[in-house]
Amino acid sequence: MAAPTTSHSRKKKLGSYPTLLVVFSITLALVVIGLFGLLLVHAQKLSEVVRENLEVQVYLDRDLPETELLRLQQDLGQQPFVAERNGKPQIRFVSKEEGARQLLQSTGEDFRQFLGDNPLRDAYVLKIKPEFTDTTHLGQLNRNISAQRGVFEVQYPQDLFASINNNLTRVSLVLLGFAAVLVLVVVILINNTIKLALFSQRFLIRSMQLVGATRLFIQQPFLRRATWQGLASGLLAALILVALLQYAYLEVEPLRLLRDDLRLGLLLLGVIGLGVVIGFFSSARAVHKYLKMSLDDLY
Repeated sequence: MAAPTTSHSRKKKLGSYPTLLVVFSITLALVVIGLFGLLLVHAQKLSEVVRENLEVQVYLDRDLPETELLRLQQDLGQQPFVAERNGKPQIRFVSKEEGARQLLQSTGEDFRQFLGDNPLRDAYVLKIKPEFTDTTHLGQLNRNISAQRGVFEVQYPQDLFASINNNLTRVSLVLLGFAAVLVLVVVILINNTIKLALFSQRFLIRSMQLVGATRLFIQQPFLRRATWQGLASGLLAALILVALLQYAYLEVEPLRLLRDDLRLGLLLLGVIGLGVVIGFFSSARAVHKYLKMSLDDLY
């Protein structure tokens, strides 16, 4: 008869465990780290968008026949550094006449009137994959394209490319540093929250230990409860983050251009998983600590 009484007493006392307070505290901590995660995801997407819009101009020899233009376009399209959209390489042909019209629109002056001729050249404009926009790859790209028959010159804003790469690298490092510190702070906060919640149960833990309960038997209800609390907190935090993100998209329409469903999904799963993992291990650590403490220390 003693065992059922002990089990009933254990469940009754565990019922007073401050579940709502723990879930609320863990949820707030997870929302904070999730918000920073959203910032990282959108910053990474912004970096890719900036890199994807960088272009390289390939100026051609004069009076190339149509067959040479088509051959050159096919050769450029097969290069690994050329970006694709819907399975097609992003290559745009700009004739010297079109180039003259664009120059006229930007400057407001028609240079052909006093030059008597159009000195511009036909060109292919290439969109470059983000991973090929660093200085090393751009130098190799320049050499590969310049070696093509019919290519006169390859131009791209080297200083702009270098400046963008350096700035994006610095910003990424700073954000990752803040993220690492924030994760550490959140882990400590959640760990302390669960430790405080278990503090009121320390005598129950000792009582079960004194009547001969095994360590696994004692830990099970606390670990189960902490796991469910972590899962509930993670799900609640994920819902809050989704709601805040949708509100941000409604208020700032251009922000939708930086949406990345795959990364957002991984972030939300990470927030949920973080709540479960930290809840489980923090509870296990706290119970283990109270099992090792002497009676005087418990008081």
